[in-house]
Amino acid sequence: MTTDLDLTIAAAQAGAAVVRSRYGTPLTRVEKSGGDFATTADLEAEQAIIDVLRAARPDDAVVGEEGGRTGTGGTGRVWLVDPLCGTSNYAAGGMLVAVNVALRAGARTVVAASADPFTGEVFWTDGARACVRRGGADAPLTPSADTRLVDVNLDSPNPHDPTLRAVGLIADRRFIERFRPRVVSTTLAVAWVAAGRRAAYVTDGDLRDSVHFTSGIALCQAAGCVVTGIHGQPLHTGAGGLVVAADEETHADLLALIDGPAVAEQR
Repeated sequence: MTTDLDLTIAAAQAGAAVVRSRYGTPLTRVEKSGGDFATTADLEAEQAIIDVLRAARPDDAVVGEEGGRTGTGGTGRVWLVDPLCGTSNYAAGGMLVAVNVALRAGARTVVAASADPFTGEVFWTDGARACVRRGGADAPLTPSADTRLVDVNLDSPNPHDPTLRAVGLIADRRFIERFRPRVVSTTLAVAWVAAGRRAAYVTDGDLRDSVHFTSGIALCQAAGCVVTGIHGQPLHTGAGGLVVAADEETHADLLALIDGPAVAEQR
């Protein structure tokens, strides 16, 4: 029987294959609320992922970004599927995207994967280990703050939340002196914190059971990153949001900036 980990990786790779094959082809846009949109690549990748999951785990529920929830979920297990995180990047011809698949059992993320369709890398965790698979070989993920690169989500899940004004944060002189801001606009950057390619990632919004963020959060937790809500509180409590950092020092510095007067005065 296929393990949950192998199934998660296979599902993410199936979605990534669709995203890669549709790159540069004509794409129909499907308008969503708030000016958001999906493309035919999103829809086809999600279906490819669901086909893999349904073939192996027909009794589990699936929540897809585009199709919503399907299945009875009688097992208490729910798959969270984000078939193309970075749709705007992709539709504009960019390659900074991720395919996210995670399995939740109750309140716990059992396994998760974030696939990069264009490098062929799959970042994965089974809850205990965090690794990246390249060419069939796995290597452990090792967080590091050495790059000083911090991704700040300007297109957050809750852009009007007064808890954090991302523009104010990256304009703060103290932030610029300590870190180097980046805006990738895909949760691939969350996986990069676990991999040591980013020092930290910051966003606001309610991320509980998010198809976008669950995989990256699980990867960072398993890799040993510092993962909290926007004010350092336990994840998914209080004001919500996310600060994930490679180490305690980086995390503390970011919290001081987020709660400092230069950002707070904009609330």
